[in-house]
Amino acid sequence: MQEISAIELMAIYKSASVVDVREMDEYVDGHVPGAKHIPLSMIPLRNNEIAKETKHYIICEAGGRSAQACAYLAEQGFDVVNIAGGTGSWRMMGAPLNTGEQA
Repeated sequence: MQEISAIELMAIYKSASVVDVREMDEYVDGHVPGAKHIPLSMIPLRNNEIAKETKHYIICEAGGRSAQACAYLAEQGFDVVNIAGGTGSWRMMGAPLNTGEQA
């Protein structure tokens, strides 16, 4: 499984497809700007919302749920990268966070 750190994500997040697989309350409390919200439990039902021809960076709070999502999506033919340390690391770096639901 491909994996990068939150520091590496910071350099590319503005032009990357980021998918946040945390629960709604976690996402609303703060997420990477531009991240699409699809909770882990919904990935099998909503994977049609992400393009197979694009690389996607999958994030959760610490990296566990996103690793599960990456494993599933990779089996389905998606190009995915897990974000090690997740939003927790992103937050600790003082990186920008958006609050509320996705626009």
